Amino acid sequence: MLAAGAGSRFAGPHHKLLTALPDGTPMAQHAIAAARASEVGPVVVVTGAVAIEPPGDVATLANPRWSDGQATSLQAAVAEAARHGADAIVVGLADQPFVPAEAWRRVAASTAPIAVATYPDSGPDAPRNPVRLHRTVWSLLPTTGDHGARDLIRSRPDLVERVPCPGSAVDIDRLEDLTELEQRWQNNSSTNSS
Repeated sequence: MLAAGAGSRFAGPHHKLLTALPDGTPMAQHAIAAARASEVGPVVVVTGAVAIEPPGDVATLANPRWSDGQATSLQAAVAEAARHGADAIVVGLADQPFVPAEAWRRVAASTAPIAVATYPDSGPDAPRNPVRLHRTVWSLLPTTGDHGARDLIRSRPDLVERVPCPGSAVDIDRLEDLTELEQRWQNNSSTNSS
């Protein structure tokens, strides 16, 4: 799970990932809980701008180059997976609290080189997180810049499977998003835990 960015568009009193959602739980903890509940494998949180304190069974991996962009956090995750001999990684973002465990499971079950979640509110063809990346595509991922696998997904559609998922990949970037998404939270809070 990528949780290293500065969250600079969020003008709240705390870093956005530490900001409590309507139920009082910090945003990042919702995303981490869904990844854990999916049981698709060990959960590793790549950190940077702010310390995230996940549950004891979740590892953290500090990215000292986090300010160089999201690609460096993705590369840190890939390097960690390679050290452990993994065949694939499933990557999600800590600022997407409405991605349920079922989305993680569905994407992880794909055998395509790249699998991307799609959601009803984003359109059936819009690739969203989580994203499964098989080791055969790791060398094709960007090493610099503020993006993950997006350009690879666009340039190599032959490698990509779109996986319909429940939930939503809406992220929270601004303080105002918390107010705007309160209704969504109330409607989706039960979905996140399934």
